Amino acid sequence: MLKAQRKAYVPFRHAPFLLRPNAVTPSSPLDPIKLLKLSADTKNLKVGKTIHAHLIVTYQAIENNIIEVNSLINFYAKVNQVSIAHNLFDRMPERNVVSWSALMTGYLLNGFSLKVIRLLKDMVSEANVSPNEYIFAIAISSCRDRGRVDEGRQCHGLLLKTGFSFHNYVRNALVSMYSKCSIVQDAMGVWNEVPVNDIVAYNSILSRLVENGYLREGLEVLGSMVSESVKWDKVTFVNAFSLCASLKDLRLGLHVHGKMLTSDVECDAYVSSAIINMYGKCGKSLMARGVFDGLQSRNVVLWTAVMASYFQNGCFEEALNLFSKMEQEKVKSNEFTYAVLLNACAGLSARRNGSLLHGHSEKSGFKHHVMVGNALINMYAKSGDIEAAKKVFSDMMHRDIITWNAMICGLSHHGLGKKALLVFQDMLAAEEHPNYVTFTGVLSACGHLGLVQEGFYYLHHLMKQFGVQPGLEHYTCIVSLLSKAGQLNEARNFMRTAPVKWDVVAWRTLLNACHVHQNYGLGRWVAEFVLEMDPNDVGTYTLLSNIYAKEKRWDGVVKVRKLMRDKNIKKEPGVSWIEIGNVTHIFTSEDNKHPDYGQTYQKVKELLAMIKPLGYTPDIGAVLHDVEDEQKEYYLSYHSEKLAIAYGLLKLPSEASILVIKNLRICDDCHSAVRLISKVTNRVIVVRDANRFHHFRDGRCSCLDYW
Repeated sequence: MLKAQRKAYVPFRHAPFLLRPNAVTPSSPLDPIKLLKLSADTKNLKVGKTIHAHLIVTYQAIENNIIEVNSLINFYAKVNQVSIAHNLFDRMPERNVVSWSALMTGYLLNGFSLKVIRLLKDMVSEANVSPNEYIFAIAISSCRDRGRVDEGRQCHGLLLKTGFSFHNYVRNALVSMYSKCSIVQDAMGVWNEVPVNDIVAYNSILSRLVENGYLREGLEVLGSMVSESVKWDKVTFVNAFSLCASLKDLRLGLHVHGKMLTSDVECDAYVSSAIINMYGKCGKSLMARGVFDGLQSRNVVLWTAVMASYFQNGCFEEALNLFSKMEQEKVKSNEFTYAVLLNACAGLSARRNGSLLHGHSEKSGFKHHVMVGNALINMYAKSGDIEAAKKVFSDMMHRDIITWNAMICGLSHHGLGKKALLVFQDMLAAEEHPNYVTFTGVLSACGHLGLVQEGFYYLHHLMKQFGVQPGLEHYTCIVSLLSKAGQLNEARNFMRTAPVKWDVVAWRTLLNACHVHQNYGLGRWVAEFVLEMDPNDVGTYTLLSNIYAKEKRWDGVVKVRKLMRDKNIKKEPGVSWIEIGNVTHIFTSEDNKHPDYGQTYQKVKELLAMIKPLGYTPDIGAVLHDVEDEQKEYYLSYHSEKLAIAYGLLKLPSEASILVIKNLRICDDCHSAVRLISKVTNRVIVVRDANRFHHFRDGRCSCLDYW
């Protein structure tokens, strides 16, 4: 091994002696042209400059020596010194196609795509050299990178005149450009111009179509490969598995897997990770795990793929359990691994596990990786610690669109609408282009603040300005915004006229608003409409029961409960949990199974006695049990969130905030009680229910009593 290394670097050890005139001959192994190419490939600027100096003193670097100058242009372009390359190019009295190609490639590699397009225009209009297929491929690639469709079409027109469009790499470049610029018809048109039986071309278009979401067209290409009996290689199978994953088509995925097993293609880590990803995306995490367990050698890509398959299917604990097994096999995590694990923690609201992973990722050198930072913001926000999420955000050296979206949506989900809109303004100032998710968070923030005019401005003007097409989520945010402002009739009229097919969630948003604003007539109408859409929607039955109970129409309550019994629909029992130390404590309503339930019940009694002088009155009107008022008050007293909060007050230090997670919407009575408990105990209490986070502090809630 050591000998091989010495042999590879012999030219560089002798490079200083090239300063001697006539030190080498063109046939010598130390030919300056070969050394320049080696310096360019290894990006060795020091050696390349030494060779340049040698060419100068031996008069070989004069502008007339086109081969030597082309080699220098190629070298400087590839070592990120494209301005020097351009100076050499400008001093050449005569240039050939290689001169243009070398400089254009340099600008493309260094991210100056517009320079490439300008050089092509200069070449066509001024030079005596005609572009060849390589020049066109470079120019089209630059149009793709910058989204310059008009210039790309002009290149395509020139190609048709010159006949170079028949070259595979030119055609692949055109397909790539049109696909990335979302002009799939033209991409397929180029593809269909010249039918070929070339696996590289097939792989190129298939990968581009899948990558850019053109799945139907991807199926067409895959079908062509089958009908034309094209032999698949490793890349084809990976693309095919990616297509199946994007389509979530398990049947097709099984066919592709079977075809691969009967082929002579090696099932290496690259292919195996694609198979695992396919089964995960198709909802078959156990099949993904089966593929993983059958592998003899498993690298970090494979471990991350199987963790991701569990995460995508909501099996968050299973994903986290794999981390310790991976460490036992001494496989080091990468940034993708940490992102999956942190997002799994977010799914569980497991702040402590997420915090441990945070420290682990920093020790592993991923502190400034954008992907890890994004996952940390998401984890802390969904685990109830929005301040920690804000700190991660402010400490990030680089941010992408996902970073901004995570912070905006996180703040909005916590009811911090003003802060969310301030971050959005910072995002625009940073010239980051907002997308679909961004405006979902922004409109949600407007909803929390009741900013009706601002919400419609964002929907009708700003989204249009940034080319974002409004979708169901945005329109649902507007319904929520109008509802919170008490404009229920306007919300209903908006739902009648908006160009979108509403789902149950949107209608239930209006139903919940009718319950909050005590517009019970409209609420009953909405509930009946929702139950026509989904006769098994338990949330709607619950809200309708509550509406009847608020009206003291017990016949309606009985009717709803009978409907639920007849359809065998059961309300999910309320469950709350709190994490203390390494243990998660779970409580159900009227729970007597917890080891400390006696002490916890006593604490609840004390708290309720403390808040009654502040005006707390149990809201027994919403209790659906047919019992005396005293018994109804008892039922209310020991709801799961009250028990979890009481236990937290017993076990946590006096300065610690309390975070409780609940699987259902927090009821009106508990919300009123917790608001006052935060005041009498002087504690910050955070409750995450099925809808949002509630931050209780000094007798107030971040939701402003609307949720």
